[in-house]
Amino acid sequence: MATLLLDRRFGPLFVTQFLGAFNDNLFKTALVFLVAFHLRSDDPVGAATLATVATGVFILPFLLFSGVAGEICDARDKAMIARRVKIAEIAFMALGAAALALRSEPLALVVVFLMGVHSTVFGPVKYAILPQHLAPGELLLGTGLVEGATFVAILLGQIAGGLLPAGIAGPVAILVAVLGWLASRHIPAAPPASEVAIDWNPLRASRRALGEAFANTELRIATLCISWFWALGAVYTSQFVPLARNDMGGSEGVATLFLAAFSIGVALGSAGVSRLLGGRISTRLSPWAGLVMALAGVDLFFAERGLFAAAGDVTQFLSRPSGWRVLADLLVLAIAGGIFSVPLYGVLQTATRPAGRARAIAANNIVNAGFQVAAVLAIGAAISRGASLPTVLIAAGFTVVLLVPLLRKLPR
Repeated sequence: MATLLLDRRFGPLFVTQFLGAFNDNLFKTALVFLVAFHLRSDDPVGAATLATVATGVFILPFLLFSGVAGEICDARDKAMIARRVKIAEIAFMALGAAALALRSEPLALVVVFLMGVHSTVFGPVKYAILPQHLAPGELLLGTGLVEGATFVAILLGQIAGGLLPAGIAGPVAILVAVLGWLASRHIPAAPPASEVAIDWNPLRASRRALGEAFANTELRIATLCISWFWALGAVYTSQFVPLARNDMGGSEGVATLFLAAFSIGVALGSAGVSRLLGGRISTRLSPWAGLVMALAGVDLFFAERGLFAAAGDVTQFLSRPSGWRVLADLLVLAIAGGIFSVPLYGVLQTATRPAGRARAIAANNIVNAGFQVAAVLAIGAAISRGASLPTVLIAAGFTVVLLVPLLRKLPR
């Protein structure tokens, strides 16, 4: 693992994508904290609404422009695209720093949208470039490291965005963007398999990407299963605060602990699945990992009910065996999630011809975004109608059983 991280074929890309994911979440979290604790401190409903709007604004470009991003990535050198995207990120973060300094909500939401565009264009690059630079036996490890690092970057970005004052978060975001650009300059060239004209029509490009992906059985199944995983992750991470505060009587520190356990667990599972599979692209462990996720969700339900007293702060929470049980369930669920999803990305990278690989990743990103939005809305509707949060989470986790027949059709 260390050898691959230090190799120029992978290291610069790893650093570039890590810093990009970190910056996305640093800025979004800094905005949410600025609004919640300063701009709308006397309007909690408005603050919560803006946080939801910011999430939607960030996801919107994935739905609108992923098709075009896939076209660009298939038609141009991927390393060159990465460098240009990082230059754009510097400009976006400069605008973001101004938005935070001016305490302008509209301008900050524009920056959130632009960062969504940045991530939309870079998304196909970071996965489609790996088969060009890595040997077949390294591909699963590289993919796992990228996915695991993404979750850790999200965690660290959210923590930094919550801790740093708005006046400091802006300049830090600019610095991180510059470091990302410097790292991207060392990514080796990754020319396209064939230079073709780019279809700049977002609707037509998305339709083409989705049509190609869903016409291929392996791509279709992998896309649906990966999108389910990201939707479940969005459901859990969006509900950690209400789960900790409302259902367990815990502090914000307990909610952060939940997010840390989940992020680290996904990173461990993502990085370790290559060793379990001997570096081979195989989904034979994915059905079992999905079932482990469902069982961990069931035990989480009973562990939460076992907290007979309020969870309190982190120290109080960890002083009880039931607290450690909750934490272990989240960690096991997340590790299984990493084992479940990374081989599916390997299928996306290898089940299509090189000339259309980025479009396959783009189609996956479109479906991912749609699944995440639908899942969060569905969970919100269920809770608003009186369903308890633990019950909703266990029901969401059990939907993995529906995927097992599909997973058995993939390469084993």
